[in-house]
Amino acid sequence: MFSGLGRFVVRRPWWIILAWIVAAGAVISLAPKLTSSSDEASFLPDHYESIRAADVQETEFPKQQNVGAIIVFQRSDGGTLTAADSADVARISKDLQAKKIPQVQAVVPGAVSPNKLVQTSVVAMPKITDPEDTAQQDAVKDLRSDLGPELKNTDLSAGITGSAAQALDESDASERAGLLVGVGTIVIIIVLLLVIFRSPIIALLPVVLIGLISPMATGLIASANKAFDMKADSSIQELLTVVLFGVGTDYILFLLFRYREALRAGEDPKGGMVHAVERVGEAITSAAGAVIVAFAALTLSSLGMLRSMGPALAIAVFVTLLAGLTLVPAVVSLLGTKVFWPSKSWQKEPQGTGFARLGTSIARKPAVWALVSALFMGALALGALGYRANFDLAGSSLPKDKESMVALDNLQKGFPAGSTDPTSVYLTSKDDNPLPEARTAVFRAQLADVKGVGKVSAAQPGKDRTTAAFSVILADPPASDRALETVKDRLRPTAHQDAPPGTEALVGGTTAVYVDINKAVDRDYSVVFPVAALAIMVILGLLLRSFVAPWYLMLSVALGFGATLGATSLLFQQIGSQPGLMFMLPVIMYLFVVALGTDYNILMVSRLREEAREGRTPHDAAGTAVRHSGPTIGSAGVILAGTFATLMLAGNSTLSQMGFSLSFGILIAAFVMAMIFTPALTALIGHAAWWPGHGDQKRHGGERPGAGPDAGAGAGAGSTRD
Repeated sequence: MFSGLGRFVVRRPWWIILAWIVAAGAVISLAPKLTSSSDEASFLPDHYESIRAADVQETEFPKQQNVGAIIVFQRSDGGTLTAADSADVARISKDLQAKKIPQVQAVVPGAVSPNKLVQTSVVAMPKITDPEDTAQQDAVKDLRSDLGPELKNTDLSAGITGSAAQALDESDASERAGLLVGVGTIVIIIVLLLVIFRSPIIALLPVVLIGLISPMATGLIASANKAFDMKADSSIQELLTVVLFGVGTDYILFLLFRYREALRAGEDPKGGMVHAVERVGEAITSAAGAVIVAFAALTLSSLGMLRSMGPALAIAVFVTLLAGLTLVPAVVSLLGTKVFWPSKSWQKEPQGTGFARLGTSIARKPAVWALVSALFMGALALGALGYRANFDLAGSSLPKDKESMVALDNLQKGFPAGSTDPTSVYLTSKDDNPLPEARTAVFRAQLADVKGVGKVSAAQPGKDRTTAAFSVILADPPASDRALETVKDRLRPTAHQDAPPGTEALVGGTTAVYVDINKAVDRDYSVVFPVAALAIMVILGLLLRSFVAPWYLMLSVALGFGATLGATSLLFQQIGSQPGLMFMLPVIMYLFVVALGTDYNILMVSRLREEAREGRTPHDAAGTAVRHSGPTIGSAGVILAGTFATLMLAGNSTLSQMGFSLSFGILIAAFVMAMIFTPALTALIGHAAWWPGHGDQKRHGGERPGAGPDAGAGAGAGSTRD
């Protein structure tokens, strides 16, 4: 099949290239814009309590003012606020409201903090119904612009925080992050390919080809999101960039290394490309299939952000696979050996390379290498025991010098940390009878007694008095572990148990959303992980015609995942003193390390099988496979890890955690799992690794490797061939 595909592409390269250009132009011109959302609540299913509470708010309190932003005032000299200062706050609030800024419903001055250091004005805005609408961010821009002149001739300084302000700062940071990630990815690919191949043509090849298919893939993803009403997380664009360029460069490398090997063996350029597609096509397709099914498993997630991320990344990898099997061979077949210019390394394989020495050592002592690599990954995996989840996607992803973060820190000098985002409790009558004031007063007192609650407002009756709303200010920041514990372990149980007979209590708000997201993620761990692993094992089983090999290949991937999570936890939580890792990170890390790690395992084990079919013993097959596939896997791993590492340039902890964990996981997958653990273990297991098939037997009959008296001699002779 792949031999026929290779011949078809090599014979008609211009038609293939033209077809890709036409298809890309059509998709790009017709596709909608790819949009994303950072509204965590929009990602949860309707049956979660926080979403049900939001529905009550929309039904019973449609005119309830939503706190879109908070202006935080303090004295410029850091002293206590005076009566004159409070008068200035009231005047400024009145002036800002009089400006009639779109989306600003009211600017209401609040009380001075108990320690007289801080005073706030609450900016009321409508509830966001369209995550793509940036009108409230524009309103914050206008407020910040108008606030400066208002502060002149006063002793006050002020900053604006709150959800709309954080969204504005996050948008500004994301634009910078996207530029840095895009430029950094391209620079790293060019530099590393120049070092590896010493050819400017090869260095630019992935940039040009993936630059063509990248907007095409983005257009297809945007069309799928619109057609199936999927919401993408705000980091999806940066992630798409590194996936397209990283995975695409991997597949190009797989093909080019095999093409160069065929040329060294005496093939002509056209025949060499057909040979490369034939030998690598199955491995690339299986590897891409593993990545696609792993990402597709995210559609089983409870969270909308992961359900949309999975298909988006799967589409990107599928388009990259098609390009790797058609567009790349077409372009390279036209260039021929000029693709390596000015280097002459394609003519002869260098002797005594590090990969050849590593292969020889693994062939001689596979047990030692298997044990050392397993212990190394296992030791790092112990760090995962300290993993903690962090749910503050907005706050944790923003640089600390952004105005919304500075103002938030100032706010907490005088008020409970939960003041920026109160938790809401709704008490609803089940029999449609009005709620007596005495009962709501008792219920309010019971909520106020909960440990971790700072303040509870008086009951606000609904339009027909069958529902009452309570604003609960927590003592801790809304996204902190202690705030989540307060809502999950104390506030919700108290609200449910102490609700008067004939009523129902629902706890909502941002902290409640985080509690429900935590519950949803725990559920996803028990569903997405095993489904993705099972699907990848099926692909491995079909590729290798083996029942045994998929098990130890997945064992190696599991060790790699544990090592990656452990190293990331140690770096960011223990050394970096961050409150935790982004709550989605283990799922994303698992899928990337499992799927892309399986890529390298597939390439290595496919070469192991190929060398065994040449008549080599299991030990010699492992050594020869490392010698030939080591440079490919090592180069691909370094480049892919480098592209993921560019996420650390974004300047926020969320993408920094993602960048480090994915790049470290790829390096573990390439240099420890695929290059050492897998070949060493395969050599130890021997012929049984291919049970119940006969994947290691010669294609044209003959004895099983190692069975005949001359098998060792054949292996030794073959292990030095170019």
